[in-house]
Amino acid sequence: MRSENMNKPLMSKHFKGRNPSAIRLAQIEFMKRRDRVNQINVAIGNVSLPMHPAMIRRMRSLDEPESPFREGVVKYTATRGVEETRRAFLNIIASSGFDTTGLHVQVTDGGSQAMELVIIGVCGPAGSGKKPLLLVDPAYANYSQMADRLGRTVVSVRRSLSGNGKFELPDIDAIEGVVEKNKPGGIVIIPYDNPTGNFYDSVVMKKIARLCVKYNMWMISDEAYRELLYTGSKTSSIWGITEETVPGIEGRRISIETASKVWNACGLRIGALVTDNRQFHEKAVAENTANLCPNAIGQYIFGSLAHESRNDLNEWYKRQRDYYKRMISTVNDELKQRLPGIVVSRPDASIYSVIDVRDVVGNGFEARDFVLYCAREGGVAIDDEIWTLLVAPMEGFYNSASGEKNPGATQMRVAYVEPLDKMRRVPLLFSILLKQYVEKKGIEIAEREELKTG
Repeated sequence: MRSENMNKPLMSKHFKGRNPSAIRLAQIEFMKRRDRVNQINVAIGNVSLPMHPAMIRRMRSLDEPESPFREGVVKYTATRGVEETRRAFLNIIASSGFDTTGLHVQVTDGGSQAMELVIIGVCGPAGSGKKPLLLVDPAYANYSQMADRLGRTVVSVRRSLSGNGKFELPDIDAIEGVVEKNKPGGIVIIPYDNPTGNFYDSVVMKKIARLCVKYNMWMISDEAYRELLYTGSKTSSIWGITEETVPGIEGRRISIETASKVWNACGLRIGALVTDNRQFHEKAVAENTANLCPNAIGQYIFGSLAHESRNDLNEWYKRQRDYYKRMISTVNDELKQRLPGIVVSRPDASIYSVIDVRDVVGNGFEARDFVLYCAREGGVAIDDEIWTLLVAPMEGFYNSASGEKNPGATQMRVAYVEPLDKMRRVPLLFSILLKQYVEKKGIEIAEREELKTG
């Protein structure tokens, strides 16, 4: 028998150092458990609502006479995607009141693949000293991880979570200082932000657009949550910035689109890279020919939205907003009641809150370790069953320079994605699991208040 210690082929340095992303860490660890514990997973934005009715009808009619799959044949599509699916993305953008003239659409395997294509298309190689990707911290963790995968680098400007639960957008002068120092190839903004819930209104969007023109950068807008806005403000988008309002912006705009969030189709894996720059579009398609094409069946299902009216789509947006707004208010308020002194962000947009326990626990608390505790061994008895809670440590959402303290050490992200009956259990589970964890670790709780776990 061969020795288990014999030499094996070497993995790359990148693979050796690779760890799960912050949003998947808890789930991966929980799946190793062998006890019969139920989990409520709010670590990842895996929406549990039904898709748009038109998409459901398409999904249920794959063998109908009008379906291209009726004979059981599933062929490659064009690399840039099916015409109907591309029109669906344009119809969606237009339904929010934006002109789609001159926009080029490339369908991708989820918004994630669009992110990869954008990073490799606008950023220079690591070590070249040129064209990093500029992020606004805390930033969606997958941007920095994909940049690392592609041999690109990121730089960031930070925003902070104040005691009132609000993330303050960085001053435009602070962003410009980072641009002047690092000369990024592009800046990523998420107008309906993940993870902070910040909303970038049209005024802020135009300020950033002017920076992109001034410093010849790409403006990249991740619009996964467009229309999920709870303040009553006007819809904001990169496609609301025109040559008339920001001269020179045309030809440097890119949006990342997805079926995952607003359309409740995370597992469909359909996204898009939309740009007003024809050459960038053509090169992105050329780059993606190695991947052949996006999901053919997913494109067909999502393509149904090409035929929905503007009124219908806007009614859909309203129902989505109403649903999330009620859920966010319920969970947010109860978290504060159960854990006095806790900081919980109440999002103006998107579907996430950040919980910061910095004023509740003493020294020695590490959010990542707490997340692993919940996933590996935590448990709370509810109605004769044992439950645990999966959340995402915020440490991986910050791209701080070496030596800077990472605010994510006491922060966790919660996604409002489980059904309402499960989401209502989140505050109770979080408070009890936190108490279990700090007692096990010997970490002090702030003396002025006790955890309310009843």
